[in-house]
This record gives sequence, structure tokens and C-alpha cells, in this order.
Amino acid sequence: MIILGIDPAIRCTGYGIVEFHSANDSQIIDCGVIKNTQKMPHSECLRRISGGIRQLVEQFKPDSASIEDPFLGRNPKTAIILGMVRGAILATLADHDIASYSYSPRTAKKSAVGTGTATKEQIALMMANEFGLDIADIPLDATDALALAICHARLAANPMLKDMLPKAL
Repeated sequence: MIILGIDPAIRCTGYGIVEFHSANDSQIIDCGVIKNTQKMPHSECLRRISGGIRQLVEQFKPDSASIEDPFLGRNPKTAIILGMVRGAILATLADHDIASYSYSPRTAKKSAVGTGTATKEQIALMMANEFGLDIADIPLDATDALALAICHARLAANPMLKDMLPKAL
């Protein structure tokens, strides 16, 4: 099973792609970021994020995707922008018939590395050690996306945990 994890943001959307067969047989296929500059209008950022997700889907053909739950901060404008990013991503995934599941950052981190309060650096270190990667090959902005992918893979692959899967978006 191939899972695409996505940590949405207007300027730097992180992604992680994990191939998961079992708890002892999995690998990180790719991880990285879709970057946009501060000067780009939101419409261009959304187009680039959607195009980047489309390329990842067409290249890696994931079975499903996991995306970070939206958060409500103090600034409503930020929440609206994040909603636009999530909408662009979810529409692209839906165009390719890929079921998407949403997890909180705390749930994803706890599932992937054992603590819901792990920092990006701690996640990168754990991923590098667990999957035999060079830590320099894991962009910090991709760590939450990797945790999301691993979280979903572990729930979806274990028949005893399938009842804990959230409803597809």
C-alpha cells in the first residue's frame, strides 16, 4: 500500500510518500516540499500546489492520502487561506479517485514516533533511523507529512485497528 501524506501550507506544503506492507516492511519512497514565494498571489500558489500534488499522484500512484487536520488559530485570514489550500489538494486527490483521511498533528506524530509533541527535528531523526536514510535527505517541512503517511498506513494495514480509521473526507 502506498500512502501520500500531506502537510498543507500556502508557501511550503510538505509531502511524504510511504510504501507500507507491514510494520516490519515499509519504506519512505519520497519526501519533499512544494514551495511558493511570498510574492506569488494565492491563486498562483494554489495552482502550483494542485499541480505538484497531481505530479506526485501520477508518479507514485498512492492508494490513499492523509492530510493534516485544519487548525483554528487567532487569525481568521490564516484559517481561510489554509482552507483554500486543503480544498485545492482534496479536489486534486478526488480527481484521481484517491481516498483522503485527516489526522491531527498530535495523532500523526504519536503514531509515527511515539510522542504527539515531537519536534520536526525529532521526527526527521526517527525517520532517518527507522528507514535507514540520511537525515539531510528529509526536509524539515516534510516531517509532519511523513508522520501523517505512517500514521494512516499503520491504521489502515492493521485489521484490528481499522475501526479507528477516520471517515474518508
